[in-house]
Amino acid sequence: MTGPRLAAGHLEDALTFSQLMLEGVRLMLLGMGIVFGFLVLLVFVMKAMSRFAAALAPEPDIAPSPATVSSAPGTPDADTVAAITAAVHRFRRDRSKSP
Repeated sequence: MTGPRLAAGHLEDALTFSQLMLEGVRLMLLGMGIVFGFLVLLVFVMKAMSRFAAALAPEPDIAPSPATVSSAPGTPDADTVAAITAAVHRFRRDRSKSP
């Protein structure tokens, strides 16, 4: 398929509407294919870089801190329980006084 040719200011072989649409669809599919191929390549490059970085970085040694060993997680100590209890009592007392 050849493009339009100008001869003496006139179009000799003008593309028909269906030919223009077909060219547009071909160009669109080519562009989408190139973008899809680049994105697939980008995914593989990112995965390879992730593996490479993980191989270079040593695993950090995570030792439990003494505070987490002595008490169970989520269990407040006695001072915290006392502060929460006092705050609840004060809130209830102040709320019952207001109209």
